[in-house]
Amino acid sequence: MTKIKICGLSRTEDIETVNRLQPEFIGWVFAESRRKVEVKTASQLRKNLDPQIEAVGVFVNENIDTITKIYQDRIIDIVQLHGDEDDAYIRQLQAHCACRVIKAVGIGETLPSLPIAPDYLLFDTRSAQRGGLGQTFDWNILKEYTGLPFFLAGGLSMENVTDAIHLLAPWCVDVSSGVETQGVKDADKMEKFVCLVRREQQPMTDRRSD
Repeated sequence: MTKIKICGLSRTEDIETVNRLQPEFIGWVFAESRRKVEVKTASQLRKNLDPQIEAVGVFVNENIDTITKIYQDRIIDIVQLHGDEDDAYIRQLQAHCACRVIKAVGIGETLPSLPIAPDYLLFDTRSAQRGGLGQTFDWNILKEYTGLPFFLAGGLSMENVTDAIHLLAPWCVDVSSGVETQGVKDADKMEKFVCLVRREQQPMTDRRSD
């Protein structure tokens, strides 16, 4: 079953919506981004997050001690790395806080060499901004991939998520800009996205026409 991660949350309203929709994961961006949240804000939001939903912290080339403190303060459950972090860095981080790690891999025209230390990979469109552009890459590059469980990111939306699931059967789909309106999370879009993904998990005979 393909899981769901809704990334880039920053408001109480966002938490209320995900508590109702129950994606498996949500994400807070601690790296420089228009979606960046301060640790204090994430800590406050976490108090209202349904404990069944796991929180992912997004970092870029962050100091390991900083990540460890955020993790040990139980603000996040999983660490997502979008920078130049290599296997040695990941192993050191895991040794510090015993956290699960998602390592983002930017995809251009081919599949690059992949790290082996993380628990999961996240495939996103390669960019100087290290993701967050809302643009897809050629999913066919991943058709023969058989490695670690992976999150599929990069331009997912209500218009294409079912195609992505049919083609790649990702372990998790990761959406951010695809459920926003004018840069703000849109509750209606979030609900439609989640419903589409959940619908794909149902046996064909159990599906209902829209």
